[in-house]
Parts: sequence; structure tokens; C-alpha cells
Amino acid sequence: MNYINKNDGRRFKFEHWHVVALLLIIYDTVVVNVSYFAALWLRFDCKFSAIPPDLLNAWLKFTPVYTVFCVALFWFLRMYKSIWRFASYSELIRTIAATLISTAFQVAGTLIFIRQMPASYYCIGMTLQFIFMVGIRFSYRFILLMRSNQAKQKNGEKQQNVMIIGAGAAGQMILRDIIRAKETNVRVRCIIDDNPNKWGRFIEGIQIVGGRDDILASVKKYDVSKIFVAIPSSTLEEKRDILNICKEAGCELKILPGMYQLVNGEVSVEEMRDVAVEDLLGRKPIVVDLDEIFKYITGKTIIVTGGGGSIGSELCRQIAGHSPKQLIIFDVYENNAYEIEQELKRKYPDLNLVVLIGSVRDSRRVDSVFAKYKPEIVYHAAAHKHVPLMETSPCEAIKNNAIGTYKTAYAAMMNGCERFVLISTDKAVNPTNIMGASKRLCEMIIQTFDKAVKEGWAHKLPLLYAHQDDEMGDMSGAERLRSDLKTDFVAVRFGNVLGSNGSVIPLFKKQIENGGPVTVTHPDIIRYFMTIPEAVSLVLQAGVYAKGGEIFVLDMGEPVKIDTLARNLIKLSGFKPDVDIKIEYTGLRPGEKLYEEKLMDEEGLQTTPNKLIQIGHPIPFDAELFVKQLSELMKRCYSNCENIRELVEEIVETYVPESRRNDSVTVDV
Repeated sequence: MNYINKNDGRRFKFEHWHVVALLLIIYDTVVVNVSYFAALWLRFDCKFSAIPPDLLNAWLKFTPVYTVFCVALFWFLRMYKSIWRFASYSELIRTIAATLISTAFQVAGTLIFIRQMPASYYCIGMTLQFIFMVGIRFSYRFILLMRSNQAKQKNGEKQQNVMIIGAGAAGQMILRDIIRAKETNVRVRCIIDDNPNKWGRFIEGIQIVGGRDDILASVKKYDVSKIFVAIPSSTLEEKRDILNICKEAGCELKILPGMYQLVNGEVSVEEMRDVAVEDLLGRKPIVVDLDEIFKYITGKTIIVTGGGGSIGSELCRQIAGHSPKQLIIFDVYENNAYEIEQELKRKYPDLNLVVLIGSVRDSRRVDSVFAKYKPEIVYHAAAHKHVPLMETSPCEAIKNNAIGTYKTAYAAMMNGCERFVLISTDKAVNPTNIMGASKRLCEMIIQTFDKAVKEGWAHKLPLLYAHQDDEMGDMSGAERLRSDLKTDFVAVRFGNVLGSNGSVIPLFKKQIENGGPVTVTHPDIIRYFMTIPEAVSLVLQAGVYAKGGEIFVLDMGEPVKIDTLARNLIKLSGFKPDVDIKIEYTGLRPGEKLYEEKLMDEEGLQTTPNKLIQIGHPIPFDAELFVKQLSELMKRCYSNCENIRELVEEIVETYVPESRRNDSVTVDV
């Protein structure tokens, strides 16, 4: 077996670099002297015999000194350390600086120590020296580009014509990245920018052809197949309007995510991502007070139940970046927990991270975790969320969502947590499905706990644990209750989360990849949407604002038609709806509504310091009676009672199953 020394490659690169530097030094030595000799020769009509001997002697005397100075100057300016295949503006500036400084030395040196030379000698010499120096260095890059283009033509590569939108700093960096990347098979044909002062001008030889109104015409004129949107500093509305035009062009769309790439110098074709549907929502993203959140989270022990899910994992990411004392991830699904654990370990090596496997339905496990780690803040994201699946397994929805929330809230209260934040949903408003009803039960549970703590009757809460099974554990001892209970319980309610597990977007993308059809339940169905980071920022901000018992709601703007969402996603993928990819309407699924509400009619709205976050006033209900009803509900769900929905209807007065609603919509499938 042949063994290769790892240092061989480094030594070869090191030696290769020195050879190139030595060759450039030799070349520059010749150039700086030949340039000024040629200046004399040209000055005297290209006749060597016509050059006065005193001028020729002056050139000869100053040549050694000038040569040493130039080589030292060029070395100091790193002109022998640049990678000239990527030569750009920076290298050109350094070459100009080297020429000006060396010329100044030439003038001063000859005037002071030798004699005055003709003015044309200095001008011509400087010009020739600059041309020769720039020529050898930038010709290397030019030759490589030529060879790259020839190789592509020989290999039969079909170049894709690209349009860049944005002639600012980001657009220019994207353009230069494409030009210098010899392996790319794209060719920039035109640039779009809304600034009329730039129209008709050129960047790297590519013309700025017009503004957004010229996008569609330019796509046809230049046979564009890809559009790169490089406008990170534009407003959300501006970006949305431009993307709405672009999606009609039938081209592949790429977009630069945000300003931080520009600030960090990470602008390149590789950094661009596909345009997502959330880019077209037309709603300003929620803005939170990061300083408030940082002060609230820093130095605290925090647990996230369901920490491996889409919302839970993003909560963990943002919490990890705010320097908690300890972060505990609690999840029943080990694969998700493992993935977020590895990600956080890579990004935050100093984070005090604990990852635990367990179910919120197991009170022994939950209580032991809280007793051991004593978390100060709880973010309860563990839940069953899939509406149609829960309709066929209603007892599981109640066990996991409602009873699991009760057990977790009880453990939090008993172990001195400062704050318990429940992740709820707009499906809890006037629910027509068991999943929504179970989440409404969760909201009522945390409101009950908050009221019990504040009013001093928390000793009645263990009634729920009078009926035990293997999952329940023994938490019925009222003697464990303390007189200094202090936990604030709140809920955070938001709509559908783009990109979350089980959301409609991943389903649509898979259907488009398979060539369709894209299935929409009803042409008029609408939903509120938000991004995962928005949902998480709301949860974190709610934790700061919480005083106890509130239901926080995000102002999610206008609801979006799912049909429109599907059509936009098809267009963003470069296809035409109902032509390339068909849309099929399958009918409303069990428990599904045409629309979702953020608040019930009985709830009012109260503002917070963040105008996009509002608080719903709690709907009054008999909390002590609710605890007894919940105890009966627990018995039935663990007995897998078939008529569980009837009891849920009694407890959640706003819950009316779809089959019993007089105003239900029937759809022919």
C-alpha cells in the first residue's frame, strides 16, 4: 500500500506559489526598467543613436536603485500574493497605487540625485509600466475565462440565460460571482433596476435594461430561463410586487435571503435560495424586542416540550442564542430530538444542553424531570396537530393534548416554575374538529391553573390524578402543594405555520415534483399564515409580556386562499397552473372549516407594547367545575370511550362538530 504524506500537497502549493512569485519579480524587474528606457527611445523618435549620452547615463545609474525600490514596494502591496485568476477591483487599485508611488520615487530620485529628465520621460515611463504590469496579471484571468467558455462549447453545455434584478451592491456581487466562476453554465443577459438613472448603463459589460415594468418583455427578448432577485434592502411590499411579476414569467426564481449576507460579504450564487410562498404573503414580518427577550431568557433554566418538532426546534434555536443557564429539550420522538441536539451542539458548543426522551402523557416521567432540573420557564409545544388524523382517533387527541398539558402544567406549578407558555392554535376558536377542541381545552386548563394559583385553591387540582393507570403516576398528594406557588400560565395562539411538519406547503411541493396534480380541498378555503420564526418570536415575546391567564394572538393580516397559495407555488416552480400542473379539488376533510378565526366572539382585544401582538380577554367559566369535568374526561379517554365527543361538547361550549353544524358546507367530491 502506498502512503501519502499529508504535508506533500501543502509543500507543493507552497513551492508553486514561490515559483509564481519569483517569475513575477523577474518580470517586474524587466518591466520597470524597459518602460523608462522605452520612454527615452520614444521621446527621441525611436532612434537609439539620438538619445543624449547624459540622459542614457542617468537612466543607467538610477536603474539598480529603482529596481530594488519597486520590488520592495510591490511586495509590501501584496502584489506577489494575490490569486490573479480572481483579479478584480482590489488588485487594480493596488497596481495603480504601486505605479503612482514608484513614479513619484522615479521623479524625486532623478531630480535630487542624478539630473532632471524630460517630462515625457516620466509620463511615458509611468504609462508603459502600468500597462505591462496590468497586462500580465489580468491576462491570466482573461485566458482562463476564454478556455472555460471553449470547454463548455466543446462539452455541449447549454448555457442558461439569467436576469438579475437589482443593480446595487448585492446585484453587482452576484454578477461578478457568476462571471468569475468557470464551472457555472449560466450567462447574465440583462439587469433590472427601478432607478431610472441607471437605465442604459452597464455593469461588467451587462446592460441595465429598465425597471420592473420591463421584466416580462426582457424575459422574452433575452430568452431568460432564470431570474436572480438581489434586492435585500428593499421593503417587503416592494419585494412582493416584484416577485408577483416574476412568477408570471415562467422562470426559475432565486432570491438573496436578507441584508446580513451583504453585510457579512456572503453574497454569491450559492447563497441564493428558491423563492418561497411566504415571500408573497404581503404581510410585514413581526418585529420583537430582542433586548427584552434577551434579558428575560438569559441565565434561566428553560424546558421545551416537543422540542424536536417544527415549532419546538425553532424555539430551541432562538433560546440557545440568548445565553440560557440551561436548555432542556423534552420529546417523545428520538429522531427529531437527536437532530436538533446535534445542530445546537455544532452552533453553540458552550450551551448547557440536556436532551430527554419522554411523553407528556407520562406523569411520573414529567414530574421527575421537573423535580430534577427545576426549570424556570416552560414552553409547551408537545401536541398532536393533524386535524383529519385526530378526527379518527379522538381519545388520543385528548390524552396527548389536554391531559398531557394538565400533567405538564401541574409539574411546572409544583416545582416552582416562573412561567408556563402554552403553544395554541386558531383552530381552538369555535372548533369544529376534535383537535381544535382539545387545544381549547388546553387553553382552559392553563387559565384554570393561573386562577387556582392566584386565588389559592390549587389544592383542588390533584383531583384529576385520583384515577390512575400505568401512565399516570402518583401525584394525588395534596400535601405536596406549597403556599408559595408563583407560576404564571399563558397561551399563545397563531395560525398555520409555513414549513412546519404537516403543513400544506411541503405537500404541494411534493405533488409538483411528481408532476401533479396539486390537491386543494375547496376553492374558497382560507387560512391565516405565518412563518416559523414569526411564530417563535411571538411565543418568546409573550413570555415577556405575560402576567397570567392571557391568550396572546398575532395580528396575521388578511387570510390567504389555499387555492391562491397552490397556484403561486406552481408558478414559482416555473410551471403554469392547470396547464403544466393541474389543480384538483377534493372536498373538505373531516372536521375541516372553510375559514379559521383568531378570537371567539366573546373575546375582546387588549393591546400590548408590540402592536402586532394582542391579548384576548378570557371567557369566564366555572374553573372548579371544569376540573371535575376534566377528571371525568380523563377516565373516558383512557377507557377509549367512543362517545368522547359528547363530553367534550359539554365542557367546550363553543365546540360543535362539523356533522352537527347547521351552516356546514357540503362539497361534492
